[in-house]
Amino acid sequence: MTIIQTKSSTTNKVLNYPLNAWYVAAWDHEVTRKLISRKVADKPLAIYRTEDGRPVALADACWHRLAPLSQGKVLAKDEIQCPYHGIVYNSAGRCVSMPAQETINPSATVPSYPVVERHRFLWVWLGDATLANPDTIPDMHQMDHPEWAGDGLTIPVTCNYQLVLDNLMDLTHEEFVHGSSIGQAELSESDFEVTHDDTTVTVSRWMRGIDAPPFWLKNMRDKFPGFTGKVDRWQIIHFEAPSTINIDVGVAKAGTGAPEGDRSQGVNGYVMNTITPETARSAHYFWAFMRNYRLESQLITSQLRAGVSGVFKEDEDMLLAQQTAIDANPDYEFYNLNIDAGGLWVRRLIERMLEAEGRTVSAGRAGRVRVTD
Repeated sequence: MTIIQTKSSTTNKVLNYPLNAWYVAAWDHEVTRKLISRKVADKPLAIYRTEDGRPVALADACWHRLAPLSQGKVLAKDEIQCPYHGIVYNSAGRCVSMPAQETINPSATVPSYPVVERHRFLWVWLGDATLANPDTIPDMHQMDHPEWAGDGLTIPVTCNYQLVLDNLMDLTHEEFVHGSSIGQAELSESDFEVTHDDTTVTVSRWMRGIDAPPFWLKNMRDKFPGFTGKVDRWQIIHFEAPSTINIDVGVAKAGTGAPEGDRSQGVNGYVMNTITPETARSAHYFWAFMRNYRLESQLITSQLRAGVSGVFKEDEDMLLAQQTAIDANPDYEFYNLNIDAGGLWVRRLIERMLEAEGRTVSAGRAGRVRVTD
């Protein structure tokens, strides 16, 4: 199914966050035997590991007086102690000890959330625990597959998470925001295709016989020293609900078969992005750049991480400016161009998840989109 055109406007008010979904709460290396605090979808969490390495995510509020458990300490038997009055909870969130009394109130519990360690991340489920199926965690296998190498960081963005999704679903902004690194006029000039199903949206773009922008020229020369000439460039953006976007990107020597599936004469990377809403005006943006060439080079890994960080800083600045303008114009409606088609489908899928949970959507409909089969 290909998006042809969009003509309606879209309210700029933020979308709520689906709760029956997996969100990344932390990188795996961030979580140790020491408690850390992380807010996910407006819910403060206290996160730590048991002695055998199992991750635990509890509500970061003591049953007694709501003191933050993340400021407490981990005891023996994987128990944690509230920093205020010393109440002790086990890893399931049930109180096992109270000060100055032997009888424990049976209601003395704090919520415990399903958490799964996968793809170098810790994923947490905040909704109905009976629906928490690990098989529905978004596919980010490149993060820890032996045929891929790379690394990433976390960006604390001060905007609604949906603005980050909009940004990633339409990469024509690279021509204007990232003109010195990955942007070029062919991004806006090339055709693209949008497909979707009940949980995913894919935007595909190919640019044939073009000059490689500086970022990709360097990477081509890392693999093919002294490379010159035209390239075929691709961007295949794949969204998995509610907030993971993996982007298959790369360039290959022009005319060597990359559009038909032979990428051997090029360089291929995956920009891995999963955006966790923190509040209505902030999000945790976890990203990594993974590559399938020169896997042995830590230098290239470090250079790519630094280079992509610089590119994303430009995005971060723009998103902050956009959120500031939205806050100053709360009744303004966005207008949609053809390039917004992928982002509109993302908004629709998120709205459907919220409707399935019986929760109010604060953003209104995301605009009608005319499609053809």
